Amino acid sequence: MRTVVLKIKYDGSRYHGWQRQQHHNSVQEQLERALSKAFSQTITVEGSGRTDAGVHAIGQVASFKAQMTLPIEQVKFVVNRLLPTDIYITEAALAEDSFHARYHAVGKTYQYRIYTGRERDPFKALYSYHYPHVKDLEAMRYAANQFIGTHDFRTFMASGSDKEVTVRTLYQLLLDEDHHDQEIILTITGNGFLYNMVRIITGTLLHVGAGKLSKDAITEIILSKERSKAKFTVPACGLYLKDVYYDENTLNAFLGENKMSGHVFVDRI
Repeated sequence: MRTVVLKIKYDGSRYHGWQRQQHHNSVQEQLERALSKAFSQTITVEGSGRTDAGVHAIGQVASFKAQMTLPIEQVKFVVNRLLPTDIYITEAALAEDSFHARYHAVGKTYQYRIYTGRERDPFKALYSYHYPHVKDLEAMRYAANQFIGTHDFRTFMASGSDKEVTVRTLYQLLLDEDHHDQEIILTITGNGFLYNMVRIITGTLLHVGAGKLSKDAITEIILSKERSKAKFTVPACGLYLKDVYYDENTLNAFLGENKMSGHVFVDRI
C-alpha cells in the first residue's frame, strides 16, 4: 500500500459540500467513485477540510492509500477522464506513508469574492456574493488588521458548532479591488478556521464598508465571544479554498510574497 496525495479544484455549485453523505451529491463521493474504478479497488479519501454546500476549491488537498495498480504518472490523466467536468485533479504524487491531508496541514488560504456592481449579474450568481453597498474599502482594510494574530474567534463561529478549542491564528487578511470585474477579493490565511469563520468575518467587514459598523469595533467584538456581536454570514457561493500548506517554509513564502506559492505539498513528499 502506498499513500497518494492529490491537489484538486472544483466548482461546488451543484454539490452538497465536500463530505460524503447519504442522499446528497458530494465531491468526496464523486472522487472516491472515480478513484475506485481507476485503481480497481475501494478507495477512501481524506480531504484537508470539509467545504460546505456551494463552496468552491482551487487548491483542495486529499490523500488516500491504495495498491498501486496504476502508475502515479498516469493517475491525474486516468482519473480526470472518470470525473465530472466540474471536478479536476491538478496534481498527483506519492507521499510518505504517514501523510494525512487533514492532520498534517499547518495553514490554509481562503478567498471570498464580492461583486459590487449596481446591477445583478446572473453569470456571477454562483461564484460571488452580490453586495453593492460598499462605500469605504479603506475602512474595511483598517478593520481587517484587527483580526491578525492569535485570538479566541468564538464570536466568528456558527451558532451550534461543537468546537471546544476556538483559538486560531490569522497570519494575513488582504482586501484587493478588481475594477474590471467590479469585485472585492478577500484573501485570508491562518493556521485553521472555525465553522463559517471566513464567511462571518467577511459579513462583518462588509458592514464596516457599508458604514453600518465602526472600523474600530472589531477588537471589542472579538473579545466579546458572543456570536450576536458579529454580523451576518455571507453566502457560500463566494467562498474558495485557495491553498493548503504542509510545511512552514511554503507557508512563509506565500505570506512573504502575498501571492500563491503554486505547490501546496511538494516539501512533504
